[in-house]
Amino acid sequence: MSNLTSKADDILSCARSLILKGGYHNFSYADIASVVGIRKPSIHHHFPSKADLVRTLVAKYREEAAAGFAQLDRNVADPLDRLGAYLGYWERCIADASHPFCVCALLAGEIEALPEAVALEVRAHFRALSDWLSAVLECGAAQGRLRLTGTARANAEMLMATVHGAMLSARAYGNAATFGDITRPLLQRLAA
Repeated sequence: MSNLTSKADDILSCARSLILKGGYHNFSYADIASVVGIRKPSIHHHFPSKADLVRTLVAKYREEAAAGFAQLDRNVADPLDRLGAYLGYWERCIADASHPFCVCALLAGEIEALPEAVALEVRAHFRALSDWLSAVLECGAAQGRLRLTGTARANAEMLMATVHGAMLSARAYGNAATFGDITRPLLQRLAA
Protein backbone atom coordinates (compact mmCIF):
# COMPACT_ATOMS: atom_id res chain seq x y z
CA MET A 1 0.00 0.00 0.00
CA SER A 2 1.39 3.39 -0.92
CA ASN A 3 1.81 6.21 1.54
CA LEU A 4 -0.84 8.22 -0.35
CA THR A 5 -3.39 5.43 0.05
CA SER A 6 -2.48 5.13 3.71
CA LYS A 7 -2.96 8.86 4.27
CA ALA A 8 -6.32 8.78 2.48
CA ASP A 9 -7.38 5.85 4.69
CA ASP A 10 -6.20 7.73 7.79
CA ILE A 11 -8.23 10.76 6.71
CA LEU A 12 -11.32 8.62 6.10
CA SER A 13 -10.93 6.86 9.45
CA CYS A 14 -10.58 10.16 11.26
CA ALA A 15 -13.60 11.63 9.46
CA ARG A 16 -15.67 8.58 10.41
CA SER A 17 -14.72 8.99 14.04
CA LEU A 18 -15.52 12.70 14.00
CA ILE A 19 -18.88 12.11 12.29
CA LEU A 20 -19.80 9.52 14.92
CA LYS A 21 -18.99 12.04 17.65
CA GLY A 22 -20.80 15.05 16.23
CA GLY A 23 -22.24 14.59 12.77
CA TYR A 24 -21.40 16.08 9.40
CA HIS A 25 -21.40 19.74 10.35
CA ASN A 26 -19.42 19.40 13.56
CA PHE A 27 -15.93 18.87 12.11
CA SER A 28 -13.58 20.56 9.68
CA TYR A 29 -10.45 19.77 7.73
CA ALA A 30 -8.52 21.54 10.49
CA ASP A 31 -9.83 18.95 12.97
CA ILE A 32 -8.70 16.12 10.72
CA ALA A 33 -5.32 17.74 10.07
CA SER A 34 -4.58 17.97 13.79
CA VAL A 35 -5.55 14.34 14.45
CA VAL A 36 -3.87 12.79 11.39
CA GLY A 37 -0.81 15.03 11.61
CA ILE A 38 -0.95 16.54 8.15
CA ARG A 39 -1.70 19.95 6.74
CA LYS A 40 -5.13 20.93 5.40
CA PRO A 41 -3.86 21.24 1.78
CA SER A 42 -2.83 17.59 1.97
CA ILE A 43 -6.40 16.64 2.83
CA HIS A 44 -7.67 18.71 -0.11
CA HIS A 45 -5.24 16.79 -2.33
CA HIS A 46 -7.07 13.56 -1.49
CA PHE A 47 -10.56 15.00 -1.07
CA PRO A 48 -11.09 18.42 -2.71
CA SER A 49 -14.14 19.17 -0.55
CA LYS A 50 -15.77 17.92 2.62
CA ALA A 51 -18.64 16.59 0.50
CA ASP A 52 -16.12 14.54 -1.54
CA LEU A 53 -14.60 13.19 1.67
CA VAL A 54 -17.88 12.16 3.27
CA ARG A 55 -19.33 10.81 0.00
CA THR A 56 -16.22 8.62 -0.34
CA LEU A 57 -16.52 7.56 3.29
CA VAL A 58 -20.15 6.53 2.87
CA ALA A 59 -19.41 4.72 -0.41
CA LYS A 60 -16.65 2.77 1.34
CA TYR A 61 -18.98 2.08 4.29
CA ARG A 62 -21.58 0.72 1.84
CA GLU A 63 -18.95 -1.58 0.28
CA GLU A 64 -17.99 -2.87 3.74
CA ALA A 65 -21.65 -3.48 4.59
CA ALA A 66 -22.24 -5.33 1.30
CA ALA A 67 -19.22 -7.52 1.99
CA GLY A 68 -20.55 -8.22 5.49
CA PHE A 69 -23.98 -9.18 4.13
CA ALA A 70 -22.39 -11.47 1.55
CA GLN A 71 -20.29 -13.12 4.26
CA LEU A 72 -23.39 -13.72 6.39
CA ASP A 73 -25.21 -15.15 3.36
CA ARG A 74 -22.31 -17.54 2.68
CA ASN A 75 -21.60 -18.60 6.25
CA VAL A 76 -24.98 -18.62 8.01
CA ALA A 77 -27.52 -20.82 6.22
CA ASP A 78 -30.50 -20.36 8.54
CA PRO A 79 -32.26 -17.01 7.96
CA LEU A 80 -33.19 -16.60 11.64
CA ASP A 81 -29.58 -17.21 12.64
CA ARG A 82 -28.44 -14.79 9.92
CA LEU A 83 -30.61 -12.03 11.39
CA GLY A 84 -29.29 -12.96 14.84
CA ALA A 85 -25.72 -12.68 13.56
CA TYR A 86 -26.48 -9.25 12.07
CA LEU A 87 -27.91 -8.03 15.37
CA GLY A 88 -25.05 -9.68 17.25
CA TYR A 89 -22.54 -7.79 15.13
CA TRP A 90 -24.04 -4.47 16.16
CA GLU A 91 -24.43 -5.56 19.76
CA ARG A 92 -20.69 -6.37 19.93
CA CYS A 93 -19.71 -3.15 18.12
CA ILE A 94 -21.73 -1.06 20.54
CA ALA A 95 -20.46 -2.95 23.61
CA ASP A 96 -16.78 -2.68 22.66
CA ALA A 97 -17.22 0.80 21.13
CA SER A 98 -15.44 -0.32 17.93
CA HIS A 99 -18.34 0.95 15.78
CA PRO A 100 -20.86 2.33 18.24
CA PHE A 101 -23.28 3.61 15.61
CA CYS A 102 -24.16 3.17 11.95
CA VAL A 103 -22.57 6.11 10.11
CA CYS A 104 -25.42 6.21 7.60
CA ALA A 105 -28.08 6.20 10.31
CA LEU A 106 -26.35 9.12 11.98
CA LEU A 107 -26.04 11.02 8.69
CA ALA A 108 -29.69 10.26 7.85
CA GLY A 109 -30.64 12.43 10.82
CA GLU A 110 -29.01 15.32 8.96
CA ILE A 111 -30.17 14.36 5.46
CA GLU A 112 -31.88 17.68 4.70
CA ALA A 113 -28.67 19.59 5.44
CA LEU A 114 -26.25 17.26 3.65
CA PRO A 115 -24.77 17.91 0.23
CA GLU A 116 -26.81 16.02 -2.39
CA ALA A 117 -23.95 13.67 -3.29
CA VAL A 118 -23.66 12.56 0.34
CA ALA A 119 -27.43 12.25 0.75
CA LEU A 120 -27.61 10.01 -2.33
CA GLU A 121 -24.98 7.65 -0.86
CA VAL A 122 -26.80 7.55 2.49
CA ARG A 123 -30.11 6.73 0.79
CA ALA A 124 -28.37 4.04 -1.27
CA HIS A 125 -27.10 2.43 1.95
CA PHE A 126 -30.62 2.33 3.39
CA ARG A 127 -31.98 0.78 0.18
CA ALA A 128 -29.23 -1.85 0.14
CA LEU A 129 -29.80 -2.73 3.80
CA SER A 130 -33.55 -2.93 3.25
CA ASP A 131 -33.02 -5.13 0.18
CA TRP A 132 -30.76 -7.51 2.11
CA LEU A 133 -33.08 -7.71 5.11
CA SER A 134 -36.07 -8.27 2.80
CA ALA A 135 -34.28 -11.14 1.06
CA VAL A 136 -33.37 -12.77 4.38
CA LEU A 137 -36.93 -12.36 5.65
CA GLU A 138 -38.45 -13.75 2.43
CA CYS A 139 -36.13 -16.74 2.62
CA GLY A 140 -37.00 -17.31 6.27
CA ALA A 141 -40.72 -17.08 5.61
CA ALA A 142 -40.46 -19.50 2.66
CA GLN A 143 -38.59 -21.98 4.87
CA GLY A 144 -41.08 -21.59 7.71
CA ARG A 145 -38.36 -20.22 9.99
CA LEU A 146 -39.77 -16.68 10.21
CA ARG A 147 -43.30 -15.41 10.75
CA LEU A 148 -43.99 -12.12 9.01
CA THR A 149 -46.85 -9.74 9.51
CA GLY A 150 -47.27 -8.03 6.17
CA THR A 151 -44.68 -7.97 3.41
CA ALA A 152 -41.03 -8.85 3.77
CA ARG A 153 -40.21 -5.24 2.76
CA ALA A 154 -42.40 -3.79 5.52
CA ASN A 155 -40.82 -6.15 8.06
CA ALA A 156 -37.35 -5.21 6.79
CA GLU A 157 -38.10 -1.52 7.28
CA MET A 158 -39.44 -2.24 10.78
CA LEU A 159 -36.32 -4.25 11.65
CA MET A 160 -34.03 -1.56 10.24
CA ALA A 161 -35.83 1.18 12.19
CA THR A 162 -35.68 -0.90 15.37
CA VAL A 163 -31.93 -1.52 14.98
CA HIS A 164 -31.19 2.16 14.40
CA GLY A 165 -33.54 3.23 17.19
CA ALA A 166 -31.88 0.75 19.55
CA MET A 167 -28.52 2.32 18.68
CA LEU A 168 -29.93 5.71 19.64
CA SER A 169 -31.36 4.38 22.88
CA ALA A 170 -28.09 2.68 23.83
CA ARG A 171 -26.28 5.97 23.20
CA ALA A 172 -28.87 8.06 25.04
CA TYR A 173 -28.84 5.82 28.11
CA GLY A 174 -25.10 5.26 28.00
CA ASN A 175 -25.79 1.54 28.27
CA ALA A 176 -24.68 -0.81 25.50
CA ALA A 177 -26.96 -3.58 26.81
CA THR A 178 -29.98 -1.48 25.84
CA PHE A 179 -29.39 -2.41 22.20
CA GLY A 180 -29.94 -6.12 22.84
CA ASP A 181 -32.79 -5.43 25.25
CA ILE A 182 -34.64 -3.76 22.37
CA THR A 183 -33.65 -5.94 19.41
CA ARG A 184 -33.80 -9.46 20.86
CA PRO A 185 -37.58 -9.40 21.51
CA LEU A 186 -38.17 -8.36 17.88
CA LEU A 187 -36.15 -11.32 16.67
CA GLN A 188 -38.13 -13.58 19.02
CA ARG A 189 -41.40 -12.26 17.59
CA LEU A 190 -40.18 -12.97 14.05
CA ALA A 191 -39.20 -16.55 14.89
CA ALA A 192 -41.81 -19.07 13.68
